[in-house]
Amino acid sequence: MAELKLCVYLENEEKIIPVDRDEFIIGRLPDNHLNLPYFGISRYHARIFKQGEGKWFIEDTGSKNGTFLNETMLTSPAILAHNDLIKLGNIDARVILDDSTLPKVIKFDQPELDEGMTIVRNVNDLKEQWIQADNLADKVKRQETSIARLKDLVDIAQNLNSAESIEEIFLAVKKVVFRYIESMERLGLLIVDNETGDLKLFNGAVKEVYYSQPLPNDASWISRSICQTVYVQKIAIQTSNAQLDERFGNEISIITKDIHSVMAVPLWDETKVVGVLYADGHIPISESIQQKDEDLSFFSTLANLVASSVQRWLLTRQLRNEEKIRHRLERYHSPAVVQQMMKAGNLSDTRLTPKESEISIMFADIVGFTALSEKLTPAKISELLNAFFEEMLQEVFAEGGTLDKFIGDCIMAFFGAPEPQQDHAERAFRAAKGMLDRLAKINTNKVLFHPLELRIAINSGKAVVGDVGSTLRVDYTVLGSTINLASRMESICPPGKLIVSETTYKMLQPSQRLELEEMGEYRFKGIDQPIPIYLITKNLLATKRQ
Repeated sequence: MAELKLCVYLENEEKIIPVDRDEFIIGRLPDNHLNLPYFGISRYHARIFKQGEGKWFIEDTGSKNGTFLNETMLTSPAILAHNDLIKLGNIDARVILDDSTLPKVIKFDQPELDEGMTIVRNVNDLKEQWIQADNLADKVKRQETSIARLKDLVDIAQNLNSAESIEEIFLAVKKVVFRYIESMERLGLLIVDNETGDLKLFNGAVKEVYYSQPLPNDASWISRSICQTVYVQKIAIQTSNAQLDERFGNEISIITKDIHSVMAVPLWDETKVVGVLYADGHIPISESIQQKDEDLSFFSTLANLVASSVQRWLLTRQLRNEEKIRHRLERYHSPAVVQQMMKAGNLSDTRLTPKESEISIMFADIVGFTALSEKLTPAKISELLNAFFEEMLQEVFAEGGTLDKFIGDCIMAFFGAPEPQQDHAERAFRAAKGMLDRLAKINTNKVLFHPLELRIAINSGKAVVGDVGSTLRVDYTVLGSTINLASRMESICPPGKLIVSETTYKMLQPSQRLELEEMGEYRFKGIDQPIPIYLITKNLLATKRQ
């Protein structure tokens, strides 16, 4: 289980604050778990919370000046990683995340070992040394290589700008790495998962001359600790013989597979690390320190180009995914509810996980539609239903309701989910009255080419709400006895009327109850006890919405 601490800088003094609960509130007031009584800090500024398998998140709680994570203002909850920088007003807090399940970070106290066995460079200071040389003879030779490398980098930069997939990006990188860095036999591209904060292998490749079998997809061949070190410390690493470097002594993937040369650099996109570019091989590197430095610098420069493309690809994928989610949600919810759901970010793999909720369910059915449909052509039936549904859904969405589905000529809608609504029964009642009132006006004004009449039933209670279906088709729907009762109630509703169950009746406001009268007790299939049903007294105009 990950333990989280904050290293907070207050008045030039460093303080370590343990986050000792699953929800940790930060703000100016004394009742916050971390009290920061300073200018620029809101009363309740931000909160840190734990979700899932020990993952920590931070979100802004409506502060005036905003909460920043690694220089980016938070607009939704974001996962925390070790060494992240949190800014609240003028206060900085560094994240200390201790988790024994994470790959360990190797300590590199010295920049190099004897004879340059392992080279460690800060990527901010890493210069393009692959265009330098010591003497004239080397200079001529290396300039030729450098010019060739430079041309390839220009070509890659152009190709990456038009790359539409991670596979295209990786293919361009693979060609140039295996061409210029001969000691490297395997190449891996790891990208940070925004949901978990972990490095995940997206692509891997080998030199066919060394390997006859493809690499495993589980990333078991990669040194996870080296990649984690590069990612966390933001350094570039190249080792010529990992077998002789005692700091790699516990790296099973290196020792057991006889890996000697390793090169790993972070993928920088401005101030953010989006992944790691990793390469290794079985042959110890025998080149000079300068040559190895040049290779590392070239590898790092290449990674910087890749980082921008990867970030652009990730952003494009996110936007496409959000558009896909938004398009699907707009089938069921009002635009305001969709916007709220997208902002909350409570979707998993574009799905809404089923959960139990308190809702009010409504069935609204056209009276005598079967007989009417026998007189009309299919085209006319479709035209009539489309116009009718368009009008009725305005009333449902106006009250924050959710469309479950159209069942022939019946509208099935519910209130109280996916966003909880304490007044879901009142909303359903107002929406139903609004539908009856709107239909009356439509008939009077002859908006539809044929007048229609509705019967509506509402019931309230617990139901399972969420995405249900197979991998081929998924529907957002409600399930349970509450829905079954409402469906059966609809069959006893008089034409042009609205009925509600006793459960719904008790949840309505007193003014709304005055518009109803007891219709009697009715028995329904599958329910042992008779159910009191209440009927609207007359077709009143919809009450003014609050």
